Amino acid sequence: MPFKLLGLILLTSVSLFGGTINIALAANVSYASDELIKEFNKEFPQTKVRVTLGSSGKLTAQIKHGAPYHLFMSANMNYPQALYDEKIAITKPLIYADGTLAFLTTKSVDLGLGMELLKADAIKRVAIANPKTAPYGKASLEALISSGVYEEIKGKLVFAESASSVVSYAVSAADIGVVPKSTLYSTKMKKYKKNVNWIEVDSSLYTPIHQGIVILKKGENRVDVMNFYKFILSEKARKIFREFGYITP
Repeated sequence: MPFKLLGLILLTSVSLFGGTINIALAANVSYASDELIKEFNKEFPQTKVRVTLGSSGKLTAQIKHGAPYHLFMSANMNYPQALYDEKIAITKPLIYADGTLAFLTTKSVDLGLGMELLKADAIKRVAIANPKTAPYGKASLEALISSGVYEEIKGKLVFAESASSVVSYAVSAADIGVVPKSTLYSTKMKKYKKNVNWIEVDSSLYTPIHQGIVILKKGENRVDVMNFYKFILSEKARKIFREFGYITP
């Protein structure tokens, strides 16, 4: 068999039956990603899904500099929209889930006070994600400002690189953290109880966190990439997202 024909057959086999797909994934989705991939692989066991986690801003910068990602699942719509506008993404951003915020603490405090709790003398460090690169950080800052507590507590703020990093801060380096609610549904977080260690942040205090997905140029004409893209927008995936505290379209 001629070498060129053999190579074409091999390439076709990869595109039809699966290879490895690289996904740039917003850090808040890390807690749901194992379940999502497990469910996807029930239908497409031959496809290996490789995930790179980070803040949406940093992942976008990597993509613009040529990082070999096929798909981008962002924590908001602005970053994938920018990639689409620059023709780095080949599909228009679509919402796969809406994220929500929660307070998380290991301290014995009255979570019923809501935002007012952050003013307490016992709360000396409040962790949020970096609002310049992490959409959850931007939403956290918006909630602090909307509630009227920001000016009084801004000196207490400590910034984590990504939304998932805030969880570590909240249970170690800070007294309380504003975290993605989704993080609290993972197995390792089950020990933290609602109304004892965590409580939802009033969603009226921040703009809805629409999370968007796009196929990137490096994923063009890849059947396995399209399969995962369609899966994330399917009811099977939405059910998993809801189990992890997201709101789905």
